[in-house]
Amino acid sequence: MKNIAIFASGSGTNAENMARYFANSESIKVAVVLSNHAHAGVHARVNALGVPSFTFSKEEFASAAPILAKLTEFAVDFVVLAGFMSKIPDALLDAFPDRVVNIHPALLPKFGGKGMYGHHVHEAVLAAGETESGITIHQVNAHYDEGKILFQATCPVLPADTPDTLAQRVHQLEYAHYPRVVEQLLATL
Repeated sequence: MKNIAIFASGSGTNAENMARYFANSESIKVAVVLSNHAHAGVHARVNALGVPSFTFSKEEFASAAPILAKLTEFAVDFVVLAGFMSKIPDALLDAFPDRVVNIHPALLPKFGGKGMYGHHVHEAVLAAGETESGITIHQVNAHYDEGKILFQATCPVLPADTPDTLAQRVHQLEYAHYPRVVEQLLATL
């Protein structure tokens, strides 16, 4: 059994989708969810599915030691970021080389970097007059959105789009592809 830890900061729809996808798997399990926000919606979503979740402080995250201890406690093999808004400390990246992935709501390398998340990304895509957007699943390294690109999927940007309507199509790509790509990556471990 390969164990996944999900790091999430917000409502947790991608974390919930991932947990549901692997709920009946005989080889992969979402073992634990970690968040930097005690009141993030992700806790209720995953707890309802029987997945334990924990909150850590900014100081605990910066030192990485308590996080690494929790990952060890749950025998984590792979880390998935799902709407997690903090830069991953080097100590965590060193402990999980090439085993931390993120999903970005645009086609990297465009519209990436610090501050490019959620509506900021969709607003930038629309302001640039792009005709397509999508998702990028990438390895996480020491720089925002610069890790090796593992997978991309596209959707059209429509003339009448708002950040909200574009976000809805991008979310559908996330739900359809992120768990499947993680499953393929775990098959190579």
